[in-house]
Amino acid sequence: MPAPRVLSLGGKKIGPGHPVYVIAEAGVNHNGDVKLALDLVREASKAGADCVKFQTFKAEAIVTQKAPKAAYQLQVTDPGESQLAMLKKLELSKNAYGELIALCKKLGIQFLSTPYNFNDVDFLEEVGVDGYKIASGQLVELPFIEYVARLGKPIFVSTGMATMDEVADCVKTIRAAGNEQFVVLQCTTNYPSPTADANLRAMLTMGEKLGVTIGYSDHTETSHAVLASVALGATVVEKHFTLDRKLPGPDHSSSYEPREFAELVSGIRLVEQAMGSAVKTPSALEARNTVGMRRSLVAVVDIKAGAEIRREQLAFKRPATGLKPNLLNQVVGKRARKDIAADTPLTEDQIEW
Repeated sequence: MPAPRVLSLGGKKIGPGHPVYVIAEAGVNHNGDVKLALDLVREASKAGADCVKFQTFKAEAIVTQKAPKAAYQLQVTDPGESQLAMLKKLELSKNAYGELIALCKKLGIQFLSTPYNFNDVDFLEEVGVDGYKIASGQLVELPFIEYVARLGKPIFVSTGMATMDEVADCVKTIRAAGNEQFVVLQCTTNYPSPTADANLRAMLTMGEKLGVTIGYSDHTETSHAVLASVALGATVVEKHFTLDRKLPGPDHSSSYEPREFAELVSGIRLVEQAMGSAVKTPSALEARNTVGMRRSLVAVVDIKAGAEIRREQLAFKRPATGLKPNLLNQVVGKRARKDIAADTPLTEDQIEW
Protein backbone atom coordinates (compact mmCIF):
# COMPACT_ATOMS: atom_id res chain seq x y z
CA MET A 1 0.00 0.00 0.00
CA PRO A 2 1.50 3.40 -0.98
CA ALA A 3 2.24 5.80 1.85
CA PRO A 4 0.38 9.15 2.02
CA ARG A 5 2.12 11.69 -0.19
CA VAL A 6 3.09 15.30 0.38
CA LEU A 7 1.77 17.54 -2.39
CA SER A 8 3.15 20.82 -3.61
CA LEU A 9 0.68 23.48 -4.69
CA GLY A 10 1.48 27.13 -5.25
CA GLY A 11 4.71 26.85 -3.33
CA LYS A 12 3.06 25.25 -0.28
CA LYS A 13 3.57 21.70 0.93
CA ILE A 14 0.38 19.81 1.74
CA GLY A 15 0.34 16.57 3.66
CA PRO A 16 1.55 14.89 6.85
CA GLY A 17 3.99 17.04 8.79
CA HIS A 18 2.88 20.31 7.18
CA PRO A 19 0.35 22.97 8.27
CA VAL A 20 -3.28 22.18 7.48
CA TYR A 21 -4.21 23.60 4.09
CA VAL A 22 -7.40 25.68 4.42
CA ILE A 23 -9.72 26.09 1.43
CA ALA A 24 -12.39 28.79 1.40
CA GLU A 25 -15.07 27.33 -0.85
CA ALA A 26 -16.49 30.43 -2.51
CA GLY A 27 -18.18 28.11 -4.99
CA VAL A 28 -21.15 29.90 -6.54
CA ASN A 29 -21.52 32.43 -3.71
CA HIS A 30 -20.57 35.22 -6.13
CA ASN A 31 -24.07 34.90 -7.66
CA GLY A 32 -22.57 35.41 -11.11
CA ASP A 33 -21.19 38.84 -10.17
CA VAL A 34 -17.47 39.34 -10.86
CA LYS A 35 -17.22 42.15 -8.32
CA LEU A 36 -18.65 39.87 -5.64
CA ALA A 37 -16.24 37.12 -6.68
CA LEU A 38 -13.28 39.50 -6.32
CA ASP A 39 -14.52 40.57 -2.90
CA LEU A 40 -14.71 36.90 -1.90
CA VAL A 41 -11.03 36.52 -2.84
CA ARG A 42 -10.04 39.57 -0.79
CA GLU A 43 -12.00 38.47 2.27
CA ALA A 44 -10.78 34.87 2.06
CA SER A 45 -7.22 36.16 2.02
CA LYS A 46 -7.85 38.41 5.02
CA ALA A 47 -9.43 35.50 6.89
CA GLY A 48 -6.26 33.45 6.53
CA ALA A 49 -7.35 30.90 3.93
CA ASP A 50 -4.60 29.26 1.88
CA CYS A 51 -6.88 28.86 -1.12
CA VAL A 52 -10.12 30.26 -2.50
CA LYS A 53 -12.07 27.88 -4.72
CA PHE A 54 -14.78 28.55 -7.28
CA GLN A 55 -16.81 26.35 -9.65
CA THR A 56 -16.46 26.29 -13.42
CA PHE A 57 -19.46 25.14 -15.43
CA LYS A 58 -22.07 25.89 -18.06
CA ALA A 59 -25.53 25.15 -16.71
CA GLU A 60 -26.77 23.50 -19.91
CA ALA A 61 -23.84 21.09 -19.82
CA ILE A 62 -24.53 19.69 -16.36
CA VAL A 63 -28.33 19.53 -15.98
CA THR A 64 -31.26 18.78 -18.23
CA GLN A 65 -34.02 21.33 -18.66
CA LYS A 66 -36.30 19.35 -16.35
CA ALA A 67 -33.72 18.39 -13.70
CA PRO A 68 -35.26 18.98 -10.24
CA LYS A 69 -33.48 20.95 -7.59
CA ALA A 70 -31.87 19.14 -4.69
CA ALA A 71 -33.90 19.11 -1.47
CA TYR A 72 -31.69 21.69 0.23
CA GLN A 73 -31.89 23.97 -2.83
CA LEU A 74 -35.68 23.90 -2.68
CA GLN A 75 -35.52 25.15 0.90
CA VAL A 76 -33.33 28.18 0.23
CA THR A 77 -34.26 29.20 -3.33
CA ASP A 78 -37.47 29.66 -5.33
CA PRO A 79 -39.04 26.16 -5.53
CA GLY A 80 -40.80 27.16 -8.73
CA GLU A 81 -37.49 27.83 -10.46
CA SER A 82 -35.77 24.97 -12.31
CA GLN A 83 -32.26 23.86 -11.37
CA LEU A 84 -31.16 24.93 -14.85
CA ALA A 85 -32.47 28.46 -14.36
CA MET A 86 -30.88 28.68 -10.94
CA LEU A 87 -27.47 27.51 -12.21
CA LYS A 88 -27.58 29.88 -15.21
CA LYS A 89 -27.54 32.78 -12.76
CA LEU A 90 -24.53 31.32 -10.95
CA GLU A 91 -22.16 30.97 -13.89
CA LEU A 92 -18.94 32.98 -13.90
CA SER A 93 -18.06 34.58 -17.22
CA LYS A 94 -14.83 33.42 -18.81
CA ASN A 95 -13.53 36.97 -18.71
CA ALA A 96 -13.73 36.92 -14.91
CA TYR A 97 -11.03 34.27 -14.51
CA GLY A 98 -8.14 36.48 -15.55
CA GLU A 99 -9.10 39.07 -12.93
CA LEU A 100 -9.62 36.47 -10.22
CA ILE A 101 -6.34 34.67 -10.84
CA ALA A 102 -4.42 37.96 -11.01
CA LEU A 103 -5.90 39.10 -7.70
CA CYS A 104 -5.11 35.74 -6.07
CA LYS A 105 -1.49 36.04 -7.17
CA LYS A 106 -1.29 39.59 -5.88
CA LEU A 107 -2.68 38.59 -2.48
CA GLY A 108 -0.72 35.34 -2.21
CA ILE A 109 -3.76 33.08 -2.03
CA GLN A 110 -4.14 30.02 -4.25
CA PHE A 111 -6.87 30.01 -6.92
CA LEU A 112 -8.69 26.76 -7.58
CA SER A 113 -11.90 25.80 -9.31
CA THR A 114 -14.07 22.71 -9.68
CA PRO A 115 -14.69 21.73 -13.31
CA TYR A 116 -17.81 19.77 -14.17
CA ASN A 117 -17.07 18.75 -17.75
CA PHE A 118 -14.15 18.01 -20.05
CA ASN A 119 -14.55 21.43 -21.67
CA ASP A 120 -14.34 23.06 -18.25
CA VAL A 121 -11.03 21.30 -17.63
CA ASP A 122 -9.69 22.44 -21.00
CA PHE A 123 -10.67 26.02 -20.20
CA LEU A 124 -9.04 25.93 -16.78
CA GLU A 125 -5.88 24.59 -18.39
CA GLU A 126 -5.94 27.55 -20.79
CA VAL A 127 -6.10 30.05 -17.93
CA GLY A 128 -3.28 28.26 -16.14
CA VAL A 129 -4.60 26.69 -12.93
CA ASP A 130 -2.19 24.82 -10.65
CA GLY A 131 -4.56 22.10 -9.50
CA TYR A 132 -8.13 20.82 -9.41
CA LYS A 133 -10.98 20.06 -7.05
CA ILE A 134 -13.31 17.18 -7.90
CA ALA A 135 -16.84 17.55 -6.54
CA SER A 136 -18.49 14.62 -4.78
CA GLY A 137 -20.93 14.07 -7.62
CA GLN A 138 -18.11 13.52 -10.11
CA LEU A 139 -16.21 10.98 -7.97
CA VAL A 140 -17.92 8.08 -9.76
CA GLU A 141 -17.34 9.48 -13.27
CA LEU A 142 -14.12 7.58 -13.88
CA PRO A 143 -13.48 8.75 -17.47
CA PHE A 144 -13.67 12.32 -16.18
CA ILE A 145 -11.43 11.49 -13.20
CA GLU A 146 -8.87 9.97 -15.55
CA TYR A 147 -8.96 13.03 -17.81
CA VAL A 148 -8.12 15.34 -14.90
CA ALA A 149 -5.57 12.97 -13.39
CA ARG A 150 -3.57 12.68 -16.60
CA LEU A 151 -2.76 16.39 -16.36
CA GLY A 152 -0.45 15.45 -13.48
CA LYS A 153 -1.56 18.32 -11.26
CA PRO A 154 -2.63 18.14 -7.59
CA ILE A 155 -6.23 17.07 -7.08
CA PHE A 156 -8.57 17.38 -4.10
CA VAL A 157 -11.33 14.76 -4.28
CA SER A 158 -14.52 15.08 -2.23
CA THR A 159 -16.20 11.79 -1.38
CA GLY A 160 -19.77 12.75 -0.41
CA MET A 161 -22.42 10.13 -1.26
CA ALA A 162 -19.70 7.56 -2.00
CA THR A 163 -19.15 4.05 -0.73
CA MET A 164 -15.69 2.80 0.15
CA ASP A 165 -15.61 0.76 -3.07
CA GLU A 166 -16.43 3.86 -5.14
CA VAL A 167 -13.67 5.84 -3.44
CA ALA A 168 -11.25 2.96 -4.06
CA ASP A 169 -12.18 2.90 -7.76
CA CYS A 170 -11.57 6.65 -8.02
CA VAL A 171 -8.19 6.37 -6.29
CA LYS A 172 -7.22 3.44 -8.52
CA THR A 173 -8.13 5.49 -11.60
CA ILE A 174 -6.03 8.47 -10.50
CA ARG A 175 -3.04 6.26 -9.77
CA ALA A 176 -3.40 4.35 -13.04
CA ALA A 177 -3.14 7.73 -14.80
CA GLY A 178 0.27 8.17 -13.17
CA ASN A 179 -0.81 10.79 -10.64
CA GLU A 180 0.04 10.49 -6.93
CA GLN A 181 -0.58 14.18 -6.19
CA PHE A 182 -4.03 13.98 -4.63
CA VAL A 183 -5.93 14.29 -1.35
CA VAL A 184 -9.12 12.39 -0.52
CA LEU A 185 -11.63 14.46 1.48
CA GLN A 186 -14.27 13.00 3.75
CA CYS A 187 -17.50 14.83 2.94
CA THR A 188 -21.23 14.62 3.59
CA THR A 189 -23.32 15.93 0.71
CA ASN A 190 -26.09 17.88 2.37
CA TYR A 191 -26.36 21.63 2.98
CA PRO A 192 -26.25 22.13 5.87
CA SER A 193 -25.25 18.71 7.13
CA PRO A 194 -25.88 17.50 10.71
CA THR A 195 -22.68 17.21 12.73
CA ALA A 196 -23.72 13.65 13.57
CA ASP A 197 -23.35 12.78 9.86
CA ALA A 198 -19.75 14.03 9.56
CA ASN A 199 -18.40 10.50 10.09
CA LEU A 200 -14.81 11.64 10.54
CA ARG A 201 -13.62 8.12 11.30
CA ALA A 202 -14.31 7.31 7.65
CA MET A 203 -11.54 9.77 6.80
CA LEU A 204 -9.14 7.66 8.83
CA THR A 205 -10.40 4.46 7.23
CA MET A 206 -9.76 5.82 3.74
CA GLY A 207 -6.28 6.86 4.75
CA GLU A 208 -5.43 3.48 6.24
CA LYS A 209 -7.06 1.24 3.62
CA LEU A 210 -6.08 3.21 0.53
CA GLY A 211 -2.76 4.71 1.63
CA VAL A 212 -3.90 8.21 0.69
CA THR A 213 -3.40 11.71 2.06
CA ILE A 214 -6.63 12.68 3.83
CA GLY A 215 -8.67 15.79 4.53
CA TYR A 216 -12.18 16.97 5.27
CA SER A 217 -14.73 19.04 3.34
CA ASP A 218 -17.30 20.42 5.77
CA HIS A 219 -20.95 21.28 5.29
CA THR A 220 -22.00 21.51 8.95
CA GLU A 221 -23.12 24.73 10.61
CA THR A 222 -20.38 24.85 13.26
CA SER A 223 -16.62 24.46 13.54
CA HIS A 224 -16.66 21.34 15.70
CA ALA A 225 -16.23 18.76 12.93
CA VAL A 226 -13.51 20.80 11.20
CA LEU A 227 -11.46 21.16 14.38
CA ALA A 228 -11.96 17.49 15.23
CA SER A 229 -10.78 16.50 11.73
CA VAL A 230 -7.59 18.48 12.24
CA ALA A 231 -6.96 16.68 15.53
CA LEU A 232 -7.52 13.36 13.77
CA GLY A 233 -5.00 14.14 11.05
CA ALA A 234 -6.75 16.01 8.23
CA THR A 235 -4.12 17.72 6.07
CA VAL A 236 -6.70 19.76 4.13
CA VAL A 237 -9.98 21.30 5.31
CA GLU A 238 -12.60 23.04 3.21
CA LYS A 239 -15.49 25.22 4.35
CA HIS A 240 -18.06 27.16 2.33
CA PHE A 241 -17.46 30.89 2.37
CA THR A 242 -19.76 33.86 1.77
CA LEU A 243 -19.76 37.59 2.37
CA ASP A 244 -23.30 37.46 3.76
CA ARG A 245 -25.46 34.44 4.60
CA LYS A 246 -28.57 36.46 3.79
CA LEU A 247 -27.67 36.80 0.10
CA PRO A 248 -29.91 34.91 -2.34
CA GLY A 249 -28.56 31.62 -3.67
CA PRO A 250 -28.36 27.92 -2.76
CA ASP A 251 -25.15 27.87 -0.68
CA HIS A 252 -25.02 31.14 1.27
CA SER A 253 -27.09 29.91 4.21
CA SER A 254 -24.69 27.03 4.92
CA SER A 255 -21.51 29.11 4.52
CA TYR A 256 -19.28 30.98 6.95
CA GLU A 257 -19.00 34.75 6.80
CA PRO A 258 -15.52 36.38 6.94
CA ARG A 259 -15.39 36.85 10.71
CA GLU A 260 -16.46 33.26 11.35
CA PHE A 261 -14.02 31.93 8.79
CA ALA A 262 -11.15 33.88 10.36
CA GLU A 263 -12.07 32.44 13.76
CA LEU A 264 -12.11 28.96 12.22
CA VAL A 265 -8.64 29.42 10.75
CA SER A 266 -7.40 30.66 14.11
CA GLY A 267 -8.94 27.60 15.77
CA ILE A 268 -7.26 25.28 13.27
CA ARG A 269 -3.86 26.81 13.99
CA LEU A 270 -4.43 26.49 17.75
CA VAL A 271 -5.41 22.83 17.37
CA GLU A 272 -2.25 22.24 15.35
CA GLN A 273 -0.20 23.75 18.17
CA ALA A 274 -2.05 21.68 20.75
CA MET A 275 -1.24 18.46 18.89
CA GLY A 276 2.46 18.95 19.65
CA SER A 277 4.79 16.02 19.05
CA ALA A 278 4.69 12.32 19.83
CA VAL A 279 7.32 12.76 22.55
CA LYS A 280 6.09 12.71 26.15
CA THR A 281 8.21 15.32 27.88
CA PRO A 282 7.49 18.43 29.98
CA SER A 283 7.25 21.72 28.14
CA ALA A 284 9.69 24.45 29.08
CA LEU A 285 7.02 26.32 31.04
CA GLU A 286 5.83 23.12 32.67
CA ALA A 287 9.34 22.18 33.81
CA ARG A 288 9.58 25.45 35.73
CA ASN A 289 6.61 24.35 37.86
CA THR A 290 8.12 21.02 38.92
CA VAL A 291 9.77 22.21 42.12
CA GLY A 292 6.63 23.97 43.32
CA MET A 293 4.17 21.22 42.37
CA ARG A 294 6.02 18.01 43.26
CA ARG A 295 6.81 16.95 46.83
CA SER A 296 9.70 15.91 49.09
CA LEU A 297 10.09 13.74 52.14
CA VAL A 298 9.39 16.15 55.02
CA ALA A 299 9.82 15.67 58.77
CA VAL A 300 6.51 16.29 60.56
CA VAL A 301 8.21 16.43 63.99
CA ASP A 302 11.67 17.41 65.24
CA ILE A 303 14.11 14.54 64.77
CA LYS A 304 17.25 14.61 66.91
CA ALA A 305 20.70 13.72 65.59
CA GLY A 306 21.39 10.01 66.07
CA ALA A 307 17.70 9.09 66.38
CA GLU A 308 16.23 6.35 64.19
CA ILE A 309 13.84 7.81 61.63
CA ARG A 310 10.36 6.28 61.84
CA ARG A 311 7.60 6.18 59.22
CA GLU A 312 5.15 8.26 61.27
CA GLN A 313 7.74 11.07 61.45
CA LEU A 314 7.61 11.60 57.70
CA ALA A 315 5.15 12.97 55.16
CA PHE A 316 5.10 14.08 51.52
CA LYS A 317 4.95 17.86 51.13
CA ARG A 318 5.79 20.53 48.61
CA PRO A 319 8.26 21.82 47.43
CA ALA A 320 10.43 19.23 45.67
CA THR A 321 13.70 20.56 47.11
CA GLY A 322 14.50 17.55 49.28
CA LEU A 323 14.65 13.78 48.98
CA LYS A 324 12.08 12.26 46.64
CA PRO A 325 9.07 10.49 48.17
CA ASN A 326 10.14 7.30 46.37
CA LEU A 327 13.04 7.06 48.87
CA LEU A 328 10.64 6.66 51.82
CA ASN A 329 11.38 2.98 52.46
CA GLN A 330 15.14 3.58 52.21
CA VAL A 331 15.04 6.45 54.72
CA VAL A 332 12.86 4.72 57.33
CA GLY A 333 15.10 2.91 59.79
CA LYS A 334 18.13 5.08 59.06
CA ARG A 335 19.53 7.46 61.69
CA ALA A 336 19.61 11.22 61.51
CA ARG A 337 23.14 12.56 61.02
CA LYS A 338 22.09 15.97 62.40
CA ASP A 339 19.05 17.60 63.92
CA ILE A 340 16.12 17.83 61.52
CA ALA A 341 13.53 20.49 62.29
CA ALA A 342 9.82 19.79 61.87
CA ASP A 343 8.29 20.82 58.50
CA THR A 344 11.71 20.61 56.84
CA PRO A 345 12.38 18.70 53.60
CA LEU A 346 14.93 15.95 54.21
CA THR A 347 18.25 16.18 52.37
CA GLU A 348 20.96 13.60 51.76
CA ASP A 349 23.43 15.12 54.20
CA GLN A 350 20.91 14.73 57.07
CA ILE A 351 20.84 10.91 56.82
CA GLU A 352 23.38 8.30 57.90
CA TRP A 353 23.27 6.08 54.83
